[in-house]
Amino acid sequence: MPPQIATVLFAVGIAGLFWLDRDDSVRTSKALWLPVIWLSIAGSRSPFAWFGMWVPAGIPGQLPEGSAPDQLLAGSLMFLGLVVLMLRRKEVASTLKASWPIVLYFSFCLISLVWSDFPLWGLKRWVRAMGDLIMVLIVFTDPQPIAAFKRLLSRVGFVLLPACVLLIRYYPGLGTGWDPWGEAQQFVGVTTNKNVLGNLAYLIGLGALWQILSFVRAKENPDRKRHLLALCTLLAFGIYLLRTANCATANACFILGVGLMLAISRPFFRQRPAAVHALVLTLALVGGVGYLLGAKAAITEALGRKPDLTGRTEIWKIVIPMAPNPIGGAGFETFWVGPRVARIYQMVGGLDPTNESHNGYIEVYVNLGLLGLGFIALILGHGYRKAVSAFRRDPALGGLLVAYILTEVTYNITEAGFRMLHLEWFFLLLLIVTANRVISLAETPSESGRELADPDRPPWATRMSQGPARIGAAVKTGLSCNAVAIRSQPKEAPATQVLVGGKKTRT
Repeated sequence: MPPQIATVLFAVGIAGLFWLDRDDSVRTSKALWLPVIWLSIAGSRSPFAWFGMWVPAGIPGQLPEGSAPDQLLAGSLMFLGLVVLMLRRKEVASTLKASWPIVLYFSFCLISLVWSDFPLWGLKRWVRAMGDLIMVLIVFTDPQPIAAFKRLLSRVGFVLLPACVLLIRYYPGLGTGWDPWGEAQQFVGVTTNKNVLGNLAYLIGLGALWQILSFVRAKENPDRKRHLLALCTLLAFGIYLLRTANCATANACFILGVGLMLAISRPFFRQRPAAVHALVLTLALVGGVGYLLGAKAAITEALGRKPDLTGRTEIWKIVIPMAPNPIGGAGFETFWVGPRVARIYQMVGGLDPTNESHNGYIEVYVNLGLLGLGFIALILGHGYRKAVSAFRRDPALGGLLVAYILTEVTYNITEAGFRMLHLEWFFLLLLIVTANRVISLAETPSESGRELADPDRPPWATRMSQGPARIGAAVKTGLSCNAVAIRSQPKEAPATQVLVGGKKTRT
């Protein structure tokens, strides 16, 4: 098929997915398009790179150059986002209060620049990192936050995943690349490398599975079939891209996430939320014991990888001793700049300069030290606890959140996901704020709070359930009014008897 015809067909197909998944009963804010655009850029390439305005590769030992158009676009999105949050400042304050570990972490990142060798560079990165938090807050301060969360996942997935397939199959010059050593061709789609493609596919795929499970149970929904058609198509795109990208970490995380979601969606777990802890603990013990018994090599070989995790273990041995400060690290996002990078590049080799350690925990250690690792552990622990609490109130959404937190922990073993503008980091923030929002809405006594706290209950179902109650109330009110009217009528005066002409007459 010619690429031009394929492009037209894919465009029509994307429009069809949006049409099938429409829901006129939900009214999310127009501001939701800001995080949609932000997340789409994080999950693909710079918009200006498609027009040849890319940033030249960084020279080891020198500060990387920034892209002025990219910075202008990011600054504009953040400014508009701040305007939206100012109008929702009451909801923002309560959300940040509930998500206090995130606030502590960002505060420590800013403080760490005090001992950094490149504080101005780190400050620019910190300001850019705030964009992730701004966009997450826009989603969950929406009047209908759970519906906004669903639309965020669907809108990003409906555009990026089909576009990846289009470029890989019909525009190989744009949809393929090479590994850092120039030895093997990789499929990248609209992203920058196969790891980002796998990351995008598995995160959107888990979100699609969550919505599918929700609609499978909502058998009374009249629009159920067309929603399922759109979401199953999205899930199929995700599975295809996972196989195409051949990213072992993303594949393992997707399998783990799907298994957890399907397992804890069973009635046994829904009726016994404490059993979720037992399942998670069992998985952790099995993984730990397997690692100690030497199963690491067998697992990596089963995933099609070398025992050294494709050179990652060598990078770890080089990077860890170079942390300038074991307690506080090099300072937020400033380890991979300066002369240190040139030395690492010489020791590691490859066509492209190494700019990450391929391990999220090591990445945090070299940038923020042991204190930074402590804050990350606090965030993960808080996120897991809130995810299980959300599961008690909404098993479907809670299952997705538990799957996200465990795959987050797993993903960062071989990839650096605790970084700004990284999909894993964005979804970790989404996870924590989602869980806190679900809990707060479930505790809201108002009818609107109960409706928002149940994302699997569509608005039309709520209106139908309220109908009989409203009719009953109206009937009860009418009867009460009639009773009052009857009581308010003057009683008939008692008949009296008058003696008229020697006869008694009733008057």
